[in-house]
Amino acid sequence: MNQTVLDDHLLRDLLSGELSDGLAQVLVDHEPATTNLYLVRLCRSVVSATGGTLTGSWPSSARLALGRQLLDLHPDIEVVPVRNLAYRMAELADAHKLSTLGAEAVAASEHLSAPLCVWTGDDGPRIRSAMSHLGCDYRPIPR
Repeated sequence: MNQTVLDDHLLRDLLSGELSDGLAQVLVDHEPATTNLYLVRLCRSVVSATGGTLTGSWPSSARLALGRQLLDLHPDIEVVPVRNLAYRMAELADAHKLSTLGAEAVAASEHLSAPLCVWTGDDGPRIRSAMSHLGCDYRPIPR
């Protein structure tokens, strides 16, 4: 089965079982993958929960449940090793003025030949532009 790279918002939705129609449709024929930095950003939100759109408004019991899933991430969710992406990330960051997080997302998508799916609230113009320039599949997904 093909894979898709999910950002931290969509990974949160998958793990919490709150799939939007758009995400559910993508996962019908794609196995989920994510990046190291998306995973870290979600973990930070679970741990600190100081507001924000990831888990800031969640009750502590829901954050704890999500934290347990993050500690024992299902093996079907691939996290692309950064050592496989590091050099390409540097190239992408330089060529497209991407942040490290953005460069890792684009490099992971390219590495897996997989669509990059992001929550529409995190639809970044530089990532979108880099994906378009590379001819890669970029999919903003509403909640």
